[in-house]
Amino acid sequence: MRRLVILACVLVLALTGCSTGDDAVAQGGTFEFVAPGGQTDITYDPPGDRGKPGPLHGPDLLDPDTTLSLDDFVGKVVVINVWGQWCGPCRTEISELQQVYDATKDDGVAFLGIDVRDNNRDAAVDFIKDRKITFPSIYDPAMRTMIAFGGRYPTTVIPSTIVLDREHRVAAVFLRELLAADLQPVVERLAAEQTPGPDA
Repeated sequence: MRRLVILACVLVLALTGCSTGDDAVAQGGTFEFVAPGGQTDITYDPPGDRGKPGPLHGPDLLDPDTTLSLDDFVGKVVVINVWGQWCGPCRTEISELQQVYDATKDDGVAFLGIDVRDNNRDAAVDFIKDRKITFPSIYDPAMRTMIAFGGRYPTTVIPSTIVLDREHRVAAVFLRELLAADLQPVVERLAAEQTPGPDA
């Protein structure tokens, strides 16, 4: 009986160890996705109401030996776009995103794609090169990066776009195909926001 109790304790410790720590699949962060009334364009304002996503990192689509991470863009507004070369709306949207990237990158704005459900890496690479896309993408066929994003984010909605402010809090989410005219004003507004100083 004593052996059974000890074994049960070991199993409980092992299971709790799997759900916490830095290597957990979904660490979470403070961001909880909410789409009031099924909205497809959601903004989180004022800035104090914004939550941070879980960790975002994964292999570079164009260079599998390189890991891309949200930490690569400290102090920048970051536009995260979830796409797949198999997705019809993504084919139109990606050039619109490139247009906004070109117009705002000098203002401290970064773009990061996440290529999902794409088991043919070569097709995804061709998709990016053919359209002359210059911002990087994480290759995430199994959607591990999106799951780690946390906050019950609807991973079935592709394309979708998440805009983070300079502190990498979620400021806006778009659950639809975007035009440059939809995205650029949001990005410019966030780039112009004042961030609190170290004493704030």
